Amino acid sequence: MAKEIERKFLVKNDAWQAGVTESHLIHQGYLAASPKAVVRVRIVDDESAVLTVKSTDKGRERFEFEYPIPVADAPMLLQLCDDRILEKRRHTVPVGPCKWQVDVFAGKLVGLVIAELELSRSDVEFTLPGWLGPEVTDDPRYYNASLASNGLPR
Repeated sequence: MAKEIERKFLVKNDAWQAGVTESHLIHQGYLAASPKAVVRVRIVDDESAVLTVKSTDKGRERFEFEYPIPVADAPMLLQLCDDRILEKRRHTVPVGPCKWQVDVFAGKLVGLVIAELELSRSDVEFTLPGWLGPEVTDDPRYYNASLASNGLPR
């Protein structure tokens, strides 16, 4: 069973940009949602694609199952997502032993920047970079599925 342990923070300034080691363009859409799980399709740099089933549990730990799919199939699956689609550029920013993922959203979410850190265990200690703003890990309005469906939180 795959479990994702993740922390999410809003980003308060651009100081993270100096540490970027790689960037990828991501298009993702949500095919289905229930109170317990969402199903999404994700295309990365038009070179790879995955289908993901993710639990909707609130908090740091959620189940996540990812399956590679043919890149040629992914745009057709995105068409089935109606307007539950988002675009973002994901930047990798190493800070000490941690690799932060900083998502800069586009389209209807332009202006939103969120930093995520995936952890091997929920009790792992890490340093908070100075460019982080408030933590939104426990706020479902900042889950990507919610952002794609509802837009920016108010």
